Amino acid sequence: MKIKILADAHIPYLKGVAEQFGEVEYLPGNQFTREAIKEKDALIVRTVTHFGEEILDGTAVKLICSATIGYDHIDTDYCDSHGITWRTAPGCNANSVEQYITASLLCLAEKHQFRLQGKTIGIVGVGNVGSKVEVACRKLGMNVLLNDPPREEEEGNSDGKFVELEMIKQQADIITFHTPLTKTGKHATFHLADESFLHTVARKPFIINAARGGITDNKALKNALRVGEIAGVVIDCWENEPDIDRELLAMADIATPHIAGYSADGKWTATRMSLENLSSFFVLDINPQYEDIPAPQLPVIDLSNIPAEAQLTHAVWHTYNPVTETNALKLSPDKFYWFRSHYPLRREYPAYRVTHAAPFAADKLHQLGFTL
Repeated sequence: MKIKILADAHIPYLKGVAEQFGEVEYLPGNQFTREAIKEKDALIVRTVTHFGEEILDGTAVKLICSATIGYDHIDTDYCDSHGITWRTAPGCNANSVEQYITASLLCLAEKHQFRLQGKTIGIVGVGNVGSKVEVACRKLGMNVLLNDPPREEEEGNSDGKFVELEMIKQQADIITFHTPLTKTGKHATFHLADESFLHTVARKPFIINAARGGITDNKALKNALRVGEIAGVVIDCWENEPDIDRELLAMADIATPHIAGYSADGKWTATRMSLENLSSFFVLDINPQYEDIPAPQLPVIDLSNIPAEAQLTHAVWHTYNPVTETNALKLSPDKFYWFRSHYPLRREYPAYRVTHAAPFAADKLHQLGFTL
């Protein structure tokens, strides 16, 4: 008997591959219902639908594979207590989010006329994504402060790698969040950047949220922007998606529809990891054939006519520039879900070859992952 699988129709590189594992039906994520999943053995999902008692009760579902790094769309307590296994794809889009953060930092630097080199960035959450962001920021010449209480408790801090959140609030010019969204427990992150947090930052920092919407408080961000407690915001993850705060949208320097991790490379990796989770759970002896990731439209970046000091920015923006998506979302905020579901091809740095780079820029670009 074949395994019955229901998969989100908008997960790329899945169709034609998942069929090697079982009998597959595809639906848009917002059309997953109890009736639709009732007879399925496994689900391959994104974050569009919440999977808890209201949809899982009385179904045959044994496994939920999420092609995402997060799991706040899964009621893990309910699943654990009802024999439903759940798996995510940790780290699948870490490089993609780093690309987004790097491109956004360069946008902020150009818009507000400052140099990234020498600026201090506080990274709150140093897991798969935060670690990649740390490496990229150091390559950009930034001073980096790391805060991750769960890691600090587990690993210790004899080398002083981690700092208290208070130090970040006092010293950071930019604060970027890369934690999971948790509402309970010792290190809950819901509304971590709330009114109290933003009222006590010392250097009027930029705030970046490319993690989960609820980590930053919409109302607090707007108030902090109005009174000048913070310099600006970059928001990819919003509270109440897709019904996002239009006022905050208008105020944001960069505003994107939860796509920081949406590179084709990251999506391909998430799909592969989801199918590996499925294969492992059902003990399947399958070596699937995967679809190749399409090449970028313009894979060669010629820097011969670009000033040396602008070459790194030009190359990064050639791969991805969040301003395009910001303008589109601000113009049509009601299309938030559509933008996510119809996301164009975005490749990461290794898919591009750089030519005629000045020595200093070439070194930095090579470190970031470009082919030279």
